[in-house]
Amino acid sequence: MIHDPVLLQPVVDYLRPNREDGTLVDATVGLGGHAEALLERYPRAHLVAIDRDPRALKLARERLGRFGSRVTFAQGRHESLIDILKQSNLETISGLVADLGVSSMQLDDASRGFSFRLDAPLDMRMGPDSTTAATLVNGLEEHELARILREYGEEPMARRIARAIVEARQSAPIETTGQLAAIVRGVKKSKPRDIDPATLTFQALRIAANEELVGLDRFIDDAVSVLESGARIAVISFHSLEDRIVKRALRRLKGECTCPPGMPVCGCGAKDLVSVLTGRPVTASEDEVNRNPRSRSAKLRVAEKK
Repeated sequence: MIHDPVLLQPVVDYLRPNREDGTLVDATVGLGGHAEALLERYPRAHLVAIDRDPRALKLARERLGRFGSRVTFAQGRHESLIDILKQSNLETISGLVADLGVSSMQLDDASRGFSFRLDAPLDMRMGPDSTTAATLVNGLEEHELARILREYGEEPMARRIARAIVEARQSAPIETTGQLAAIVRGVKKSKPRDIDPATLTFQALRIAANEELVGLDRFIDDAVSVLESGARIAVISFHSLEDRIVKRALRRLKGECTCPPGMPVCGCGAKDLVSVLTGRPVTASEDEVNRNPRSRSAKLRVAEKK
């Protein structure tokens, strides 16, 4: 299974290792597209490939097998970066890329339950450490469901959708993506060219089930802490919540205070550690969007350790 990794050329161009025989990290290797291109472009570099999804890691092993001992594989969350590097006896790295969010493989596999376009069990787990979306939908109280839809999906009709979910599950558990999508569509109507009404609800539940935003800020701190001087971090996000956290973290790490106005003392821990190389995030070209519509929402931000 080969997929078209988003923003491939910008990632490869930006993430040049600060030394030819350095170690790069792909913290969310997925099917290995970015990792493969980096290993080809920088033939003396070693790469640590991390993913929380055992199936993705298996497929990445197959794709990257030809690089032999130049690749080290590790199953785990990118938030566990420091521990994973310690297991490989690594204290510093020469570059890191993280492609956040759900992968094409996970979206296209109906059995994983990520897509409202494919009727399947309501799962959405990226790895064995996650909670199923069905557990959340059938177990959370109405106010907590509404909070998740509002905060993680930025869903303007969060309260009404949460109420409809709670009412529907009183008759029988909500067990499939089709059932959930139908409930949301019953509350939220759409015009022909609008996104599917279920989009934001599915996004919110996926983020909550996999705790995708938990520790993202700390992960960026950890990644920068192990970068060598002159090494770079490249992060691709796919929705505004992720991008906001990444942008804010990099601003803080370049020494810009991100505390709310009026704070008497800075409490955000701003330190002048990096130079941000992307004033505005890099986005997909029109040609890439035509080839791979999922790249439309991708945003790449890059910083270099001082």
